[in-house]
This record gives sequence, structure tokens and C-alpha cells, in this order.
Amino acid sequence: MTPLSDDLATLHTTLVLERLAGNGALPRGDQLDAVREILRPAARVLVVQATGWGKSAVYWAATSALRSTGAGPTLVVSPLLALMRDQVSAATHAGLRAATINSTNLDEWDLVFAALDSDELDVLLVSPERLGNPRFASRLDALMARVGLVVIDEAHCISDWGFDFRPDYQRLARALLSTPTASVLATTATANSRVTADVESQLGSGARTFRGTLARTSLQLSVVPSLSPLERYAWVADALHTLPGSGIVYVLTVAEAERLAEFLQSCGHVVEPYSGQLDAEQRERVEDALRRNEVKAVVATSALGMGYDKPDLGFCIHVGSPSTPVAYYQQVGRAGRALDHAVAVLLSSESDERIWNYFATASIPDPVDVDKVLGALSSGPHTVVELDGATGVRRGRLETLLKILAVDGIVTKAGTAWAVTGEPYVHATAKWEALTQMRKNEADLMRQYAHGRGCLMAYLQRALDDPNPAPCGRCSVCTGTLPSPGHDPSPQWVEAARKFSRGIDIVVEPRKLWPKGVSRTGRISGLAEGRAVAFADDPGWAEALRELQRGGYATVPEQLMAGAVEVLRRWAKVWAQRPVAVVPAPAFGAEASANRQLAEEIARIGKLPLIDAFSWQGEAVPVDVSSAPAVRHLETAISYAPAEPLPRGPVLLCATTMRTGWTVTVAAALLSEAGCSAVLPLVVHRLP
Repeated sequence: MTPLSDDLATLHTTLVLERLAGNGALPRGDQLDAVREILRPAARVLVVQATGWGKSAVYWAATSALRSTGAGPTLVVSPLLALMRDQVSAATHAGLRAATINSTNLDEWDLVFAALDSDELDVLLVSPERLGNPRFASRLDALMARVGLVVIDEAHCISDWGFDFRPDYQRLARALLSTPTASVLATTATANSRVTADVESQLGSGARTFRGTLARTSLQLSVVPSLSPLERYAWVADALHTLPGSGIVYVLTVAEAERLAEFLQSCGHVVEPYSGQLDAEQRERVEDALRRNEVKAVVATSALGMGYDKPDLGFCIHVGSPSTPVAYYQQVGRAGRALDHAVAVLLSSESDERIWNYFATASIPDPVDVDKVLGALSSGPHTVVELDGATGVRRGRLETLLKILAVDGIVTKAGTAWAVTGEPYVHATAKWEALTQMRKNEADLMRQYAHGRGCLMAYLQRALDDPNPAPCGRCSVCTGTLPSPGHDPSPQWVEAARKFSRGIDIVVEPRKLWPKGVSRTGRISGLAEGRAVAFADDPGWAEALRELQRGGYATVPEQLMAGAVEVLRRWAKVWAQRPVAVVPAPAFGAEASANRQLAEEIARIGKLPLIDAFSWQGEAVPVDVSSAPAVRHLETAISYAPAEPLPRGPVLLCATTMRTGWTVTVAAALLSEAGCSAVLPLVVHRLP
């Protein structure tokens, strides 16, 4: 293909911008230069520009120009369903014919492939996981022979050094970068120098980067420090009365999204929760409701992040902090894209760092785990379920590890089974240690940001290696002022948060199936739905939970004991049959005495017999093992040895803590086998 003229680039860039932004819209200088560069044969281009700058307009304009010369369609790799939906809509507004292939529209794939074959599509958007799908992978070579442009959107995801590294994304990007003829464009708003250099190296020699300032003049950044968990809930409830327009309230976990949304609804606010656990139809409904300003806010995890397009989003509040300034910048970048003023507030928490520490190491392979997995696969292909039982590696870590090994060509997947390729594994110790250290450094940067040490916008610019950081004159550090309600939310909202949090019925769902490789098989019977007083870092019980933890879970604090009694009173209203006895759950070490203390109080209040039914032999269950080895350990550690026969009927099984639920499940199996009709767990602290 010969270079296309500058006039063609100018014509199509102007045309697309007018379609997207209205008559008279003119391209930025860098936008036009980037389009011209993409139109060179087999160009490699990286665009690092702030959210709202117009990166998507660059690839729509380049697509329009390329298609006008008879080039093949553009292939866009997009990491989130919300982003793909917005991109299809934007491409349509730009005058392009676009479609998507992802996990939610399997029934439409044949129609999309047919449109591609007949050259009726200008743009195809795919999710990174599609490369692992045989149905899509079988068509990839033919597709790559035809495409005129490959776009890797949110390109920081392909870098080990990016805040949101994804093995699936990196694997697909590598396959697409191998194309010898098509131009390749990578775009992101969240790349520091290290990520930029890594993406440039993956693009190959001759790559050209267009990088601009990352300052956002419309954003008023603020940090409200030192709030308790209840005060953070109250601050949001108070602030939603005065914050402009509609916005997003970001939290770190799915449970927090659901809990905070329910609290805000109880305060009269129109809000919706949003997380990766919603199905595609529910996600789209919530996204559209926010886009149409039918809700004041969406309480979301990072699943509602990259690329969600609502130009008039008025605010972003973070209840808890992301682990890096880069991730934080990416999320607050949703706000104020087409506004002169938008608000971004961080309500940091002491508990944030425990979550940071988990995610800092979750995607880094442990060489011991690698040896276990490759050892198990040496005997032949295995499914994830089989590997779980054979290796003892917990399911989430196991699935991430397999994806990383697949990126390096060590393992491959056929159907549901994984197999080794014969390629030897060499643990990149220096690389992974450097990555771990980098994430610790970034967490320290976020810690300093949360303490407001200097202009907040300039701080984010420096963290992203912006060449021109400067005080913004708008943030809470520069002005010394905070958005309403300032530092102190109204006492009425604090009390509302306390009352709400302590009145939640936390349902403990029973395990359904025994893992493979243990003495029991099939469906689990006898264990009924349970209740817990507190879940994770429950704001209503924050101080009492700290007291419980400080005491090594050896005694139940008075507040939590009273909470357990209240939970029991509410629960009793829905029992099919009243329990006939109370049994302390088995536990290793000091927690056994706390379980008995709880059971004694419940037996006293309920006027029920207390029966000691269990003893524990040997050590505690090893930490961080998968279900099968945990259950095998419990089957030898827990003995059923009642001091007296249990009466027939349902029993309450009292436990101070519960994480995986396997201790309660094994104990319930023993009680069921002894004749109990149902076992109802009552738990003080349900751990995540």
C-alpha cells in the first residue's frame, strides 16, 4: 500500500469529528498528525493522551480514510463490555458500520462473520478472551490477512508494568502485533514512562508516540482524610444532595458496592450497584440509566471504568483508594469530559492497604505453584477443576497462573482442558521481583496522595511522568476547601449508616458440592442457609471487629455478641422449624473457646441445650490452599464426639469466623450423618 495523502487524512479527520462533535468541529494538531502517521504502510503508532482528548476519533478517522481506498476493516481490541458497547455506538455516529464479538452475543457471531466475509463491516470489536475461543481463533489468520488497521485500546493492559495487566489481553495483542501489513495503533490515557516504553517495544522498531499533557482542567480533586468507615458512608449520603449532575461512586469490592448502594437507597437516593458479577443485560441497563441521568449515582467496582462514555459525568467519589495513582487517574477520568467543572473526591481508608497487598501479588506467578501445575499436567491434559484437586492451588490464583503460562507458550488450552506444550518454564525472578517492588512503590505514592502532600493534579501528573506538571489551583490542597459536607458529615447520616449496617441480614450460602479427591462425593446435604453478624470490613462494626482481631479471635466482644442475638431474633421469624440445640463449631486453637462462648450465650438466650460435639486434632488448615486439600485436612482434624446424644431436629452451629465455609460444611456433614435434620450456621465475622 502506498502512503495516503495528507489531504485525505485531513478530509476524513474533519468529517468524522463533525459527525461526532457537530458542524465546525476542528481536529487537534496531534489528532491529525496521528491519523497521518497511521496511514503510512504498516505503521506502528502509540497515542498517550488524557481522557476526553479524542483518541477514539483518531482511529475512526483513520478507518474512514483507509476504507475509502479499499482497505480492509479495522479490528479493535477492547477490554470491557461497557467500553465495546460505547465504541460501537461511537463508530456508528462516525458513519462507520461496526459490530462486536464477545461472550454475551454468541448467537450473533455467524451473522457478524458473514458481514465480514461480504465486506459489509468497517469495524470489528473483540474482547481479549476471544483468542482462547477455538471458534474465533480458527478465523483469526484469515481476518488478519484482510484488516487494514489493528487498534489496541487501553494499551496499558498489555504491559506487565501497567496497573491493569491482563494475560488474556497481552496474549491477543501479541498475536495481532505479528501482522506484517496492517497498521497498528495502541491508545491509552494511563501510561507512565515505563509502560510507554514497554508498549513501544512491543509495537516494534519505528513506532511513533504521540504524548500530551495529562492535566485535566475540568476536574476539582479533593481528599477527605481520617474518616471512619461509618463516616465515609455518611459523607457520600450527605454529598449526593449537593454534588452536580450524576456520577460514579467507586469502591474496591463487589460486596461493598452492593452494601453501599443499598444504604444510599435507604437514604432516599436513586442509585444502582455495578460490578463484574452483573450479567450483560443488567450492566447495560445500569450504564444506560446513568447515561440518561435516571440515577444520581452508580456505586461501582473498577468494572465500570475504562472507556465508559458519559461526557457530562459530574462527579467521581472513591470510598477507598485504588492501589496506584495511575488507576486512580484512569477512574476519575470518567468525569468532566465535556464539562467545565466536575468533582473528584477520595475518601481513603486504613483497610485499603490490605486489599492493595492482595492485588499486588495476585497476578505474579509463584514458582512453587508453577511446579505443582506443570507436574500435574505432565501426566496429560487436566481441567481447572482437576488441577484444583491435584495441586491445592486456590482456584482464582490457578486460573490467573494458567493464563500467564499460556502467554509464554508453556501451556495451551483445548476445550476445557489445559496441557503442556513442551516449552520449558524459566521463572523470570528479576522481572517479577521488580514488578512487586514497583507495585509497592506505587502504593506508597497513593498513600502520599491520600494525605494531600502537594497539589493533587500535579501529583497525578508526576506519577504518570507527565513532562509538564504544574499546580492546578483548583484542588483541595491548592484552595484549602472541600466539597460539601466538608470534613464532617451530618451526625444524622452517621447514625443512619450505623443503624443500616447493623440491621443487615448477611446470608451465609451453603456449599453445594464436595470437591473431587475427598471422602464424600456429590451434593452436600444437611447444611442450611446461615446468617452472619458482619462481613469483611463492615462499617457498622469496625471498632468491634478490630477488638475481635486484636484479641486473636479468642473472645467475642460484647457488641458483637449483642449483634449475634439481634441477628438470631430476626432470623427466627423465617425458620421453618425452631432449632432444638446449639453446637459450638470446631476450630483450631483459641478460636474454639470463642465459639463455645458464643454458643453458650445463644443457648442461654434461646433456652436451648448446649452440646459440645466436636474435637480438633493436629494443626490448623494450611493457608491459601484450594478446596480439596482443605477438606482432606478437615476430615482428619475434626472428630465428632458429642458429650450427649443430639436431639432430633435442626441445630444452630456457632462460629466466630468463617472464610471458605469448609470447616462449617464438614462439621455439618458429621452432624447430619448423626441424625440432625438441618444445620444452621450462625457466624460472627464472615471473612471475604
